[in-house]
Amino acid sequence: MVGCLYFRHQTSRERISFLGERQSPLHFAVWGYEEEILHETIIQATNNFNFNNCIGKGGYGIVYRAMLPAGQVVAVKKLHPSREDELMDLKTFRNEIRMLIDIRHRNIVKLYGFCSLIENSFLVYEFIERGSLKMNLSSEEQAMDLDWNRRLNVVKGVANALSYLHHDCSPPIIHRDISSSNVLLDLEYEARVSDFGTARLLMPDSANWTSFAGTFGYTAPELAYTMRVNEKCDVYSFGVVTMEVIMGMHPGDLISSLSASAFSSSSSSQINQHALLKDVIDQRIPLPENGVAEGVVYIIKIAFACLLANPQSRPTMRQVASKLIARWPPLPKSFSAITLEDLMPQTTVTD
Repeated sequence: MVGCLYFRHQTSRERISFLGERQSPLHFAVWGYEEEILHETIIQATNNFNFNNCIGKGGYGIVYRAMLPAGQVVAVKKLHPSREDELMDLKTFRNEIRMLIDIRHRNIVKLYGFCSLIENSFLVYEFIERGSLKMNLSSEEQAMDLDWNRRLNVVKGVANALSYLHHDCSPPIIHRDISSSNVLLDLEYEARVSDFGTARLLMPDSANWTSFAGTFGYTAPELAYTMRVNEKCDVYSFGVVTMEVIMGMHPGDLISSLSASAFSSSSSSQINQHALLKDVIDQRIPLPENGVAEGVVYIIKIAFACLLANPQSRPTMRQVASKLIARWPPLPKSFSAITLEDLMPQTTVTD
């Protein structure tokens, strides 16, 4: 049996400490003060992991809302009970801990603690109030609250998180499952990237071959014929999520219709290239104006570059993040007259 594990979430230099092979309390710091949390406390806070406390489901676990005795709310992801692929679930569970243990970034969900026992294995995260980006875009009311400024900020947040993972972590971390389900929104509509169960360290002296991971509709096309993971796979997924934010729905049909032209070496297809941008973006909110319109156009151009079929032609996330803090360039013509063809990448994004 694997015992409970202990760590403090206070500074980037503090490490995990193992308490040994016994049923010990789970301790962690929450919002600046230390609180002792027993295994039984989490059980009680989730009402024995009652379905009524469920706020989401993942590939290997169910997420519950839990209110601690002091009144603080956390999210608890519990490993699925015994299943045929239990060993794979456990591997994913441990992988998420490994990836999040040293990560400190405002746009990445915080891991407060975890427990590994035969009867219950779970992770304790910060609670992100508004839930997933996918859920917010799927709801008519919530989507209308996501105005263009907020949507641009969500895209910036995801870009900053991925830039940090790819370029500021050593070795670099590849998320491998960037999707609207794995982007959470807090009360201020700030984005948090979550679910690191399939993430991989990009080792410089390794071929980095791996099994398939990701969410259908978000994975890079090259993964259909190669299992070699690199940061450009995340870049492609970021492009899909960005277009989903702008369109208010998954851009699968748009990507498919354009794939034979701008996103591949073929130039035979002209489908949808002449569609007006104003007819493609989310119709549930008013058209963007002035500087916001410039931001929407520029971000779509970046997203299209991220969706290029050739991975080497896609920008890096550092390049993307740096572009998103720059001043938006002026529109070449009125927003209502811009077509998708106007936004097709001519060259790759450069520093």
